[in-house]
Amino acid sequence: MQNETIKKNYLKKIKKFKDHNRNYYDKNKPLISDTEFDKLKIEILNLEKRYKFLKNFYSPSKSVGFKPSKNFKKIKHKVPMLSLANAFSEEDLLNFEKRILNFISQKENFEIFYSAEPKIDGISASLIYKKGEFITGLSRGDGKEGEDITLNLATIKDIPKKISSKDFPKEIDIRGEVFIQNSDFESLKEKFANPRNAASGSLRQKNPEDTKKIPLKFIAYTFGFQEGLNIKNQFEYLKRLNEWGFKTNPFNKLIKGVKNLMINYSEIEKKRNELDFDIDGIVYKINDFQLQKRLGNVANAPRWAIAHKFASNKAISKIRDIEIQIGRTGALTPVAKIKPINIGGVLVSNATLHNEDEINRKDIRIGDIVTVERAGDVIPHILSVDIKKRSKNSSKFSFPNKCPSCGSKTIKEFNTITKKNDAVRRCTSEGYECKKIAIEKLKHFVSKEAFNIDGFGKKIVENFWKLKLIKLPQDIFLLDFKTIENLEGWGKQSVGNLKYSIEQKKNISLERFIYSLGIRHIGLENAKLLSKYFKSFSNFKELSKKNNYNELLNIDGIGETQVNSVRNFFTNITNLSVVEKLQKILTIKDSLSEKKNGLLKNQTFLLTGKLNGISRAEAKSLIEENSGNIISSISKKLDYLIIGEKPTKRKIESAKELKIKIIDQVQFLKMLNKTS
Repeated sequence: MQNETIKKNYLKKIKKFKDHNRNYYDKNKPLISDTEFDKLKIEILNLEKRYKFLKNFYSPSKSVGFKPSKNFKKIKHKVPMLSLANAFSEEDLLNFEKRILNFISQKENFEIFYSAEPKIDGISASLIYKKGEFITGLSRGDGKEGEDITLNLATIKDIPKKISSKDFPKEIDIRGEVFIQNSDFESLKEKFANPRNAASGSLRQKNPEDTKKIPLKFIAYTFGFQEGLNIKNQFEYLKRLNEWGFKTNPFNKLIKGVKNLMINYSEIEKKRNELDFDIDGIVYKINDFQLQKRLGNVANAPRWAIAHKFASNKAISKIRDIEIQIGRTGALTPVAKIKPINIGGVLVSNATLHNEDEINRKDIRIGDIVTVERAGDVIPHILSVDIKKRSKNSSKFSFPNKCPSCGSKTIKEFNTITKKNDAVRRCTSEGYECKKIAIEKLKHFVSKEAFNIDGFGKKIVENFWKLKLIKLPQDIFLLDFKTIENLEGWGKQSVGNLKYSIEQKKNISLERFIYSLGIRHIGLENAKLLSKYFKSFSNFKELSKKNNYNELLNIDGIGETQVNSVRNFFTNITNLSVVEKLQKILTIKDSLSEKKNGLLKNQTFLLTGKLNGISRAEAKSLIEENSGNIISSISKKLDYLIIGEKPTKRKIESAKELKIKIIDQVQFLKMLNKTS
């Protein structure tokens, strides 16, 4: 539930950012101050850094300034530019290290060395060198491809144009941060909101001569693609960068263990105000490159790195009222309407109260004087209540037993895993029958990671719903465009653009279609897993007829929570009708598994027992990296059963019956040309 609240808040900020971005860069008519605009960007970036499931095409982390300019060519990164997971406490760091140790199957006494580097709040850039010459410079873009900003980057004095060192790689993608020092920014205050905004805008100037006028700096910190780099660790790499003529962060340190990371964190935090550049935390990277390679990546972030954010900001305010927001899954979220206050340069008027239990636990009342915290996740929340200042007029908030939108009963569901009632209260409406839920589901349906219908934003969804033009997802593809053309603010051209955008999206991949349905607990990653498993829409739909939902448990990464969500979705008549009608309108493309030429191409594996010196997670990762497939039960589809210590005898017997090849760890590693 909290994730849904976070995502809802995040997407609101993205829409706000997109609108202000257009006014700021495209129309040159900003509706808010430069400071407010920049703070909004920081809020979004901080959300993305803490919550890995958040990402959006219009995010400031994936664009420089406004949307990609026609003046810049797009180039694909040979190695994606990933984001980082975030830590906010020593506990977060300990959990981070624990996950690493579990993945590589090591005990707690295993020593890990980290490269610790203060994170400069600038703009990421990629510098491609061939035979010692700087040939191409790219922005981060969406992480997969960036804008060709070579000429603009070439104006930065910190970026060497030619490197003659004999040990310089044949080809390398050197990555770092473009920024402006606080002292240099003094002369730019009238033109830009802050140093980061100045760096962002400068790198996207049409004329490189305009970029040249801005005192941009560049600090290198990592690499993407490389050929001929003979370096074993991050700290050595940073030293080598200096030798090659690049500048690196002067506060980089090689540190052993979480305890020492925390000491360094405190020291840097104290120095923060003394620095001539903005930092918002410290990035920790596993120092050893071989260990980095072994750990690999998860989703859009490396397993071997994390950003440790600095402490939050707090302020005192008064709760004027408490309102209920309803998400697409029916979750009721209480929001405190507070007297507007400035927290870290951001005007805050709303603060999440999370759920009913949180209100009762902290005894939060309307009229209370409270401490509001804008934490690293940026979502302001009520930290505590000043009981001494509580007035006689303060009133307790009664959580509604009926949905404020549709009047349906609200309940706290029993969690079969925790064996307790959920903290979140939900509307019991079937979904589309509740106005608020339906609107949120439709917003999700057209969102960037779902159908991604250009020009069909949240306000249009709300307006079309109000005008009764849409009620269910299929209505979007059956819109009466003649009626829309007569609406205020619409004309032939805008209607034509919308019609074209909708028509273009009648072709959709299976994974995005599944995600678009808004099934609870089925995010994009789980949608990908379902798509990969079922291969086609017909197979996925057949699930509702067979009523054999437990087969989903065969999918690695899908648990009982997801199974129950899919079951509940398909047992709903309205949902079934929506799926049926969408099928007639759309072309839903089959899932096409990547046909890589890996060592384990088209081979299927199942693991049983404990492996020596390698965790199950790492073994699975190795199989997938080499184009193999993993299944979770014995069947005729299985090619190899890998056995470790204390394997399940039943699985071995079943494998023998089906004449499935049984191999041990040594044989498995030999298949990968590895040794144990």
